[in-house]
Amino acid sequence: MSFSNQSCSEIADSSHVGAARRKAAELALDAGLDETACGKVGIVVNELANNILKHAGHGTLLLQRVGADGAGVEVVAIDAGPGMADVEKCLVDGYSTGGTAGNGLGAVQRLSDEFDIWSAPSGTVVLSRLFRDATDRSVSGIGGVCVALKGEPVCGDAWAVRRDDADVFVLVVDGLGHGVAAAEAAESALAIFRKDQASGTRQLLEQMHRTMQTTRGAAVAIAKVERDAQQVNYCAVGNIAGRLQHAEGSRGLLSNNGIVGGQFRRMEEITYPWTGAAQIILHSDGLQSRWALENYPGLASRHPAIIAAVLFRDFSRARDDATVVVVKLPAANDP
Repeated sequence: MSFSNQSCSEIADSSHVGAARRKAAELALDAGLDETACGKVGIVVNELANNILKHAGHGTLLLQRVGADGAGVEVVAIDAGPGMADVEKCLVDGYSTGGTAGNGLGAVQRLSDEFDIWSAPSGTVVLSRLFRDATDRSVSGIGGVCVALKGEPVCGDAWAVRRDDADVFVLVVDGLGHGVAAAEAAESALAIFRKDQASGTRQLLEQMHRTMQTTRGAAVAIAKVERDAQQVNYCAVGNIAGRLQHAEGSRGLLSNNGIVGGQFRRMEEITYPWTGAAQIILHSDGLQSRWALENYPGLASRHPAIIAAVLFRDFSRARDDATVVVVKLPAANDP
């Protein structure tokens, strides 16, 4: 499963709502959703976009395909409005703070196969996922944002996930610079990641290095999450930031200096253990690194896509592509 060129739609007036709805309809058709599911996607986008206008005045909708073979649509609504004083009340049909019928969020929740929400005085983020097969859990516990620099036709960042039984491989790649050439470098790394189903993180990175020498190169990070062993094997070159986040705090993940496909001194795989529930968070340098989940009460318990969206909202830079990926690491005895 890979993710790139996520659609980022500004929502600032009513015309933006229709444009976002049309983009979502195209994604739903591409994902193979039937007519009923496509209609649900349209309702979700319409409700979330109009909620942004009513309650925040301005915000963003992120749209992308997710799930096995991209057979689902993810909608993330982001704003920096006043937030909700009582989220549970806002999910009840008939409750409204904006003088409307009050059915919006409740309807979105009912229509979604996956749904989550986080709200604070700094703003609100809502997640809705709809799948061709409602039992699809291939991206459960995984979320990410990958957005191109404004004005660029493609994103020079990319990310992908792969499940191998109880293990999960996560790739984040940031092609040097941005635009088409950066995207070509990122796609070269993705091709190796999709093709090689057996190698460890260092072996994958070595293969990418050999292949990417005909491109401008990239920063690359690969994590192998081993659930049974409660450890993360991590190998990275370049300025991808990684952090292992748990209840007691967090620790940074080491990345070696250099460029995959270019020059670097060493390529070292490091193993990081964890106990209990945790999260691994990886992001490109399109995000500032001075963030702390501890500054967002309740956020760490939300869906990974919600966490990624909040970090994107508050810490993305305006001068580069931006990618942030969050993966939940369950405790050993979790189902």
